Amino acid sequence: MIVHRLVPILNVTSFAESVAWFEALGFTKLWEWGDPPGFGGVGNGAVEVFLCQDGQGGRGRGDNAMTFGPTGDEGGDKGVWMSLFVENVDDVHRHCVAAALDVTWPPTDMPWGLREMHVRHPDGHVLRIGTGLEEE
Repeated sequence: MIVHRLVPILNVTSFAESVAWFEALGFTKLWEWGDPPGFGGVGNGAVEVFLCQDGQGGRGRGDNAMTFGPTGDEGGDKGVWMSLFVENVDDVHRHCVAAALDVTWPPTDMPWGLREMHVRHPDGHVLRIGTGLEEE
């Protein structure tokens, strides 16, 4: 088997609000389906994410304020975790803070060779955003 593309599907409470959240992060709505729309895709660069209102997978935001660290809980959220690799995670962090997005782990140099941060979607999906330490 040769996989040509992988697109995660996120179960969301509201398609429209999720599109707006991803747009605040820096994505663009690519398409939508239904009347009113309840399924569609957002994208950034070569990456696409499908959003499915009330279906296809799980969701659930935990009470945890942090996803890593001594007070963090990696299992508190019941949504999908995804890793995104970017040119400069500190720039993304500044953007997320300015957009009032839920940053659950600040940019930190991790032992696996990434400078990584986490941002949480309102439905408990966590995006691990990182830059390779050798790339800085």
